[in-house]
Amino acid sequence: MHIFSQDDASARAGAWLTVSLKAIANNYGLVARLGAGAECAAVVKADAYGLGAAQVAQALAERGAGTFFVAHLDEGIALRAVLPQARIFVLHGFMPGCEGSMAAHGLIPVLNSLDQVRSWKRFCEQAGQAFPAALQFDSGMSRFGLSIEDLAERALFNGLNLQLVMSHLACADMPDSSANEMQRQRFVTMAAAFPGVPRSLAASSGIFLGPDYHFELIRPGAALYGIAPSEGRRVLASVVSLDARIAQIRTIQAGDRVGYGLSWTAPKATRIATLGLGYADGFFRAQAGQASVWYGRTRLPVIGRVSMDSISVDMTEAPADLKAGDVLSVLGPQQDVDALARSAGTIGYEVLTALGSRFHRVYVPAG
Repeated sequence: MHIFSQDDASARAGAWLTVSLKAIANNYGLVARLGAGAECAAVVKADAYGLGAAQVAQALAERGAGTFFVAHLDEGIALRAVLPQARIFVLHGFMPGCEGSMAAHGLIPVLNSLDQVRSWKRFCEQAGQAFPAALQFDSGMSRFGLSIEDLAERALFNGLNLQLVMSHLACADMPDSSANEMQRQRFVTMAAAFPGVPRSLAASSGIFLGPDYHFELIRPGAALYGIAPSEGRRVLASVVSLDARIAQIRTIQAGDRVGYGLSWTAPKATRIATLGLGYADGFFRAQAGQASVWYGRTRLPVIGRVSMDSISVDMTEAPADLKAGDVLSVLGPQQDVDALARSAGTIGYEVLTALGSRFHRVYVPAG
């Protein structure tokens, strides 16, 4: 039950996103227990998958996380301001000429190419200080990372202050894929060239493949935010709910059509509601005719095309006394992130990271 005052920002909002920092912290604890024996880092790239890196990272640090991963240098700089003592890895390394910014903010580049290795080594030599770095190997995904042939230039790596060697699994969300073991074996072979350096292979889904994939550090991202490690495997707590207020209700007649392109035709007199969220808020156009919102346990189909700022909902099964200002659930007990993603033919990662900035946000404390 939401009680509003006119001075409350939530009273002015058409929709609000509630983020449970407690659920995120609990998911971190669950994953850390699965990876017992390895350090459990936390991936907070893309503004903590759209949920607010500053708030999420602070909650995770309070839960015991000391190592964090971001994708870009500017993400690392922003996170450093929030967590002055944390160890922060930047997955994409750095653009040419940005080595000084990396070092000045105490960030650790993940070196993905021989060019980055050479640039970082030259920068350290000129500065007279061996700043820390990590190496990423391409163990079979053909994305970021050094190839096994690159490692033949062994002298190039001498003198690097390596904190970690890492790689990334392509099929971790497919537990039966033979590619997982292939990549694991290749990673072991490549990491052997750097004895004593901590190793990391498993991100979220990889952690659930078992201890053989954990090595010295695991790095959950999506798992922290409640996304299932593989299809149908619901073991993590949902961390977000999204509620939208009805902006308008009207009754249309049989044969009346709805939305851009007039793509939906009423088969009979139909009550429809308009909600103030659309593709600018991460409710994708592909969800037209596929997605639903909910009133309690009552499913209410989305009809017509998704607009930038609004969707239309068939209210046939809803109580007749619902009115403008009443609340429907977009993400909640009846529909989690993965379920909403399926209605768009996509994955939970894309839904979370696409949630727009216009929602009023509420954070449930971790404590």
